[in-house]
Amino acid sequence: MYQYTCLNPISPMGLEQLPGDYVKTETVENADAILVRSASMHGMEFSRNLKAVARAGAGVNNIPLDRCAENGVVVFNTPGANANGVKEMVIAGMLLASRDIVGGIEWLEQQKVDENIGKLAEKQKKQFAGCEIKGKKLGVIGLGAIGALVANTAIYLGMEVYGYDPYISIDTAWKLSREIRHISNVDEIFRDCDYITLHVPLLESTRGMISRENIGKMKDGVVLLNFSRDLLVDETALVEALENGKVKKYVTDFANPVVAGAKNTLVTPHLGASTEESEDNCAMMAVRELRDFLENGNIHNSVNYPNCDMGVCTTVSRVAINHRNVVNMISQFASVMGSAGINISDMTNKSKGDYAYTLIDLESQATQELVDRLEAIDGVLKARIIK
Repeated sequence: MYQYTCLNPISPMGLEQLPGDYVKTETVENADAILVRSASMHGMEFSRNLKAVARAGAGVNNIPLDRCAENGVVVFNTPGANANGVKEMVIAGMLLASRDIVGGIEWLEQQKVDENIGKLAEKQKKQFAGCEIKGKKLGVIGLGAIGALVANTAIYLGMEVYGYDPYISIDTAWKLSREIRHISNVDEIFRDCDYITLHVPLLESTRGMISRENIGKMKDGVVLLNFSRDLLVDETALVEALENGKVKKYVTDFANPVVAGAKNTLVTPHLGASTEESEDNCAMMAVRELRDFLENGNIHNSVNYPNCDMGVCTTVSRVAINHRNVVNMISQFASVMGSAGINISDMTNKSKGDYAYTLIDLESQATQELVDRLEAIDGVLKARIIK
């Protein structure tokens, strides 16, 4: 039996995938796994029983990743599950910034009591006309799941697309349109593009990347879209650029006192992934990841431990070990097995930064005594019997 808890409402379509031996608990202390969306976990204490956290979404800024790793807690996210919902918001944002649709609607609301509203609208519509996006240059900074979808869709809409991502994966590269121009220096996007959209994670290397200096490199009248994280942008400098006309429009999904109500800014209330479909997809993916980890020991889409997959255990027993990525760990595991008279049938070891993960299939049944001996090894953070 496994116990889980939800720190936020999780789509029933995901929870329905949990079989009868998964029991929901209201207390974090008893949980084997936590499902979370936006709730902050930074102030939480972790019980020894906690094995995994699954974020039903992509961003994990609300989760203390290093502390989880040090406690042997694997953190999962669901990259790509909400990508289409965010992509549609980005495209909508470009259209709203190009043609003053919102301004036109608000103006008409004020004239609704005028019996000559039709004629008045014909006279005033030019002030809301705007421009088309076809033929314009779009710079996509970050070509992950969302950025790739935005780039491909913009190609279909007739835009000239520049893509920048020094860490692009092979899988993503195969999915990108051949018409996308791959840029090795982001300054080229700042200099040449009419629209710039951000799709990078918030890291120390990306924090404030849209700085006063980089805004100065941009074309006059550029439109900036941010559906990633507000801290990617120096919004104080950006508001100044909006006021003096350097930046035509700023479209952001992150409301705060700096941008709310600022001139030429369109702020949406964090709607990017807030669709029924996105929430369902994220929940189902998070549950699949948790089940494969708890039941088989396999790791997919972890942000603090390496991916590791040995399929379903077909031998007598399987042991999973979370440990630090240091020398001589494997030989110590083998020594413990040998001294217990247990033969190793198969084994895999993967590492990611300071942490590593080992799965070992055994020809004899693992015992709690064996787990205790493994956890006594210096550098082992957590060990458990899968089967």
